Order: sequence, then structure tokens, then C-alpha cells
Amino acid sequence: MATSAASSLQITIARPSILSTKRISSFCSTKFGGETRKLSCNRLASSCHVSSIQHFWRSFTSTTQKLQKVVTKAKSEADDSKPASVLPIDLRGKRAFIAGIADDNGYGWAIAKSLAAAGAEILVGTWVPALNIFETSLRRGKFDESRVLPDGSLMEITKVYPLDAVFDSLEDVPEDIKTNKRYAGSSKWTVSEVAESVKEDFGSIDILVHSLANGPEVTKPLLETSRRGYLAAISASSYSYVSLLKHFLPIMNPGMYLVSHLIAPCGSSISLTYIASERIIPGYGGGMSSAKAALESDTRVLAFEAGRKQKVRVNTISAGPLRSRAAKAIGFIDMMIDYSIANAPLQRELSADEVGNTAAFLASPLASAITGAVIYVDNGLNAMGVGVDSPIFKDLNIPKSTE
Repeated sequence: MATSAASSLQITIARPSILSTKRISSFCSTKFGGETRKLSCNRLASSCHVSSIQHFWRSFTSTTQKLQKVVTKAKSEADDSKPASVLPIDLRGKRAFIAGIADDNGYGWAIAKSLAAAGAEILVGTWVPALNIFETSLRRGKFDESRVLPDGSLMEITKVYPLDAVFDSLEDVPEDIKTNKRYAGSSKWTVSEVAESVKEDFGSIDILVHSLANGPEVTKPLLETSRRGYLAAISASSYSYVSLLKHFLPIMNPGMYLVSHLIAPCGSSISLTYIASERIIPGYGGGMSSAKAALESDTRVLAFEAGRKQKVRVNTISAGPLRSRAAKAIGFIDMMIDYSIANAPLQRELSADEVGNTAAFLASPLASAITGAVIYVDNGLNAMGVGVDSPIFKDLNIPKSTE
């Protein structure tokens, strides 16, 4: 796990303090049946005094309505015996597979760190041609500074798997890829093979993160994009998520029902999208805007199918611009960051950690009723209909910071 003294992201709440979910659950005796670990409504009803629970819950909710201030911070849980005054994002005992990490400066890395800070075990899938460089950098300590968690420990990655999410099985791989020297020395890197390897190594996972995208013609306007380039963007950036969830869903621990106000953990799957799915972003071409739109549509359908089949929640985070290695390849990321700072309701540069923390929340029991959603983490830029930095609005009374 991430650290021996397991740390968790917590939401600190002003007094009066509230009972933790662990203490809430002590009011009832709950049992989990078989491998499916479903919460039994009948057993719950027969082993608890329901009226007592309802009375407790009314008192609990009445107390929480009096809360005045909420502050988010990262904190190490060193003493479980202290009275709880926090809502924990506690992922201890959970295992996450994050697909698409190849360095330490993207959203995938930030998500891995936040999940690790909350106590989750981290598995990573790295694009095969980047695998050697990534593992070497990790082994030589080049990422140590960015591996530091809130409690001072270093994020531990239990295992790194070679992955090319464009291919579902070995039969799909063309001969020129099989014989490419950048793939030499690696095996079992198609989606189905990686899922099988994770099953053999660990048995199951609880959290699946899709943090990868690629459009070979991303710098081309849509009218100049070839069919091959367009379909490649769709394959790598949206269908890859469908494939990952399809093959990992059988080994994802099923979620639990939310019964009698008891918060129960759910399996969670998260992807990353971008506002170009619904707004015109000149320069973000090659079919990538279409791929992100498909990803968001698929998120809703997958939420229904995975929720009904395995009680797994499916959400996507629409993240603002970040100076990641992948974004720099597009060529105008600095311009997009400047535009966001000038026009978003919150005039500040977005931190990758803010996206990571949102993912940790979505993966936690605190988000147990959230699925099929697009969660915007972009300082509010998605809400804007116009760019207020335009000279056209120079005479308008635009709110300005008082700082």
C-alpha cells in the first residue's frame, strides 16, 4: 500500500463533530454474502432496530445542518481512537489501475497520487514505447520529488504493466507493430492480456482510471483530417475506454447498495475529457473533439450498463488546460492556459492535484450516488459563453478581483 501509516484525504468540518461511517455502522450488524459482497437488505432489517436507526439518522442530519464551515486538507490518520471530526476519503484496502501514465506531470500521475494519499494501492498501465524510459526514471529516483504524498511518504507503484489500449487482443495487432523494435522485449500488452495479467497477479481491482488520448492529426482542422486520422483518434481516445472497462469489469469488485443511510463503497471507473467535446476549440482538431464527445456519451451508457451489471459507477472529469507533455505536443497549450486565466470565473492556473483530488472523491464512498456524470474541474471556464477579455467588452463593468 501507499504507506504503512495509511493516509487519507479528509474533509475537516467545524464542530459539532459527527460520527464516522465506521461508528455509524456499529449500530447495525451487516453481513456480506458470497463473493459478490452484496449488502443484504433482509439481514440488515432482521439484525437492526430500524426505528432506532431512523431516530439516530434524524438526529445526525439535524446536527449536520448546523455546520458552518468546510475545509479540505490532506491528513495522515495516525490515531483512529480520536473522536471523528472529519468525513474521510478513505480508500485503504482498495486497488486502482490507472491506464496512461508515462511521466510525472500529467493528470494520470496526479490522480495516482491522490488515490495513493487516500490509501489505495496503485497499479499503472504505460504505453509500451514509453515503458522503458518511465520505469528507468522511476527506478533511478527522477520522480521522487513528485512522488511525495501529504504525509511525507513517497507514492508506491506496486506494478507497472506495458499497455497499448488501441489493441484489444494479440490478434488485432498488425505485423509491423509486433516486429517494431519499440515493442521488443514486452509481451501481454493488449487490453485483454493486461486485464488477465492483473487478475493473475492481484485477483481484482476496485478503481479503473482511463487517462490516455491520442490523435495523430490533432493539429489539422477537421476539414483536413483524413478518415484514418479521425478513426485513430476515436480508437485511441474513446473506444479504448470502452475496451478497458469491458475487459476489467469482470475483475472489478462490485459495489454495495446504499441501505438505511449506510454509506457503502462502490466500484468506480473514471476517465478524462475536455471542453472541446461541446465547445469549439480551434487547433484541437484531427477528430479529437469528436473523440471527447464520444467519450462523454459513452460515459452515460457505460454508467447504465456497468451499474446494472456490476454496480460499478462510471464518471468522467472535464479538466481544464495543463502544461503536460501530451498537451505541449498540440502546440498552443500556453495560449489556452492564458485564455482560461483571463476568462474563467476563477482567474488562476489549474493544478493537476485538483483533478487528482476530484478523482479520489469520485472513487470514494462519498460519491456513492454519482454516476454517468461529467464533472468540470476547470475553474468554471465551461460556464462561460463568451471570452470577456475581448476588446468588444472593454466598456462593460466586468467584476474584478479586489486583491
